[in-house]
Amino acid sequence: MMKTKESIEKIVIAAMLCAVGILIPTFFPKIVIGAASFTLASHVAVYLAMFISPVVGIAVGLGTTLGFLISGLPIVVTLRALSHIIFIVIGSLWLTKHRYTLTSVKSMVVYTALISLIHAAAEVVVVTFFYFGGGLTEANYAAGFFESVILLVGLGGFVHSMVDFAIAIAVWKPITKILRTPYSALMVKEH
Repeated sequence: MMKTKESIEKIVIAAMLCAVGILIPTFFPKIVIGAASFTLASHVAVYLAMFISPVVGIAVGLGTTLGFLISGLPIVVTLRALSHIIFIVIGSLWLTKHRYTLTSVKSMVVYTALISLIHAAAEVVVVTFFYFGGGLTEANYAAGFFESVILLVGLGGFVHSMVDFAIAIAVWKPITKILRTPYSALMVKEH
């Protein structure tokens, strides 16, 4: 009975985070520069899901990809969102095995830097296929591969990921005080 209740709670949380993850790219202001798009807080729902469990993280990653698809952004942006599954799986599995990662500033910064690097690298791979396949705008080709893909998508995505992680941490800390269902990422060490 207790397992069923926890499962239902996680399904409800995943659904709510999917809803938030769909609303943010649909209604929040966004900056789109060629294949790069930046919507403040667009990764927050995914990070919160990762803090709960890998399964919740994957569910919300797929749900937020749907949000990007229905928001009318170019397909390259939607496929960048789908590539989030890579950093979601790695990051949430890490938190499952290393539950105290978020309890110190040092381990938290290392974690977010590595996850953000994986995140940005996966998006660069997606955009690279479009770049060399002729699927981007003329402005991307005029700016060149380095500026359009490496700087805007890679470096911009890395910074965007780090900012959204910081927002997610600010939201997660008070949530952990009221969340009843078990979760992976602890904010304080248990005694």
